[in-house]
Amino acid sequence: MDLTYTPEEEEFRARLRQWLGKALPTLPPKPSPDDWPARRAYDLGWQRTLYDAGYAHVHWDASPTLRLIFLEETEKAGAPYVGANFVGLLHAGPTIAAEGTGEQRARWLPPILRGEEVWCQGFSEPDAGSDLAALRTHARRDGDDYVVSGSKIWTSHAEVADWCELLVRTDSSAPKHRGITWLAMPMDAPGITVRPLRTLAGSAEFAEVFLDEVRIPAANRVGDENDGWRVTMVTLSFERGTAFVGEVVACRRVLGELAAEARKNGRWDDPVLRRGLGRLNAEFRALWRLTQWNVSEAESGVPGVGGSVFKLRYSQARQELYDAAADVLGADALDLDRPWTVDRLSSLSYTIAAGTSQIQQNIVAERILGLPKGR
Repeated sequence: MDLTYTPEEEEFRARLRQWLGKALPTLPPKPSPDDWPARRAYDLGWQRTLYDAGYAHVHWDASPTLRLIFLEETEKAGAPYVGANFVGLLHAGPTIAAEGTGEQRARWLPPILRGEEVWCQGFSEPDAGSDLAALRTHARRDGDDYVVSGSKIWTSHAEVADWCELLVRTDSSAPKHRGITWLAMPMDAPGITVRPLRTLAGSAEFAEVFLDEVRIPAANRVGDENDGWRVTMVTLSFERGTAFVGEVVACRRVLGELAAEARKNGRWDDPVLRRGLGRLNAEFRALWRLTQWNVSEAESGVPGVGGSVFKLRYSQARQELYDAAADVLGADALDLDRPWTVDRLSSLSYTIAAGTSQIQQNIVAERILGLPKGR
């Protein structure tokens, strides 16, 4: 990837920076972290602002370089992230764009971009997390509908979602990777029960979802019946390959803030701490380069297995970053009202979320290094 910015790209950066300077002061105060309906309204309001200004398309249609410039500038300016809209904007939307029919793209993509509908992800189950293909939620065909029963867990933003990207088993007799189907489920359909889950950090963005004879139109199937595992790999490649771009920028910002705090409170005199922060700086610079590669690869279609390399290392580096934050804060790291403390708790999930580190290691070993499959 050519990382030399053209005059047109620099003009885009300057125009975006100027617009952010005018738009951000007009935003309302951020709602309480526990008020998810208000957070949904806030996040979708920002998405609508981007749409009206002509920037909503950047995640999908812009060149990789413009996409990176957009994420860099919005993060540096302190603009809201995608928030409750992340599954639709970064996972379901790109998957539908790549695999959906013309009618499906016309129905679901514009509302995501305009900030009108929120999606959640119905993949993991109590007995199908790392081994996602072991899922048991079952769908049987009944005329023009699928009738679905089962349960999902760790469903992001289910309590405020309009749609769910749902994986179901449609052929119990087929090998487990070949009997899965990808469906778009309306969250207001009869038979759906949502039970929020509270995390270690005190937030409740995840939920259990119980499905009791839920009818989903067959027209909501993305891809062919029993071809859902392949479609799922498209979704996961976006999730692992490009969905963390903004977070890498944020981590680089936090690293600078940690160095400033260490100079302020005297911790900078510790050579071990300085060396650790320096190594993390090199880590995140390397991850940013890998991010640029993955986004460039995504422009030609779907991100490749480089997303697994990124996800594997980023998960660990993020945990190390917030361990360093605890070193900088000292005893204050136990105060949940201090910066970075809650982020440190949430970082613990990153070696599990979006595919465990063990799964990523298997992918790297088999698909990049050519090693035989583990038994």
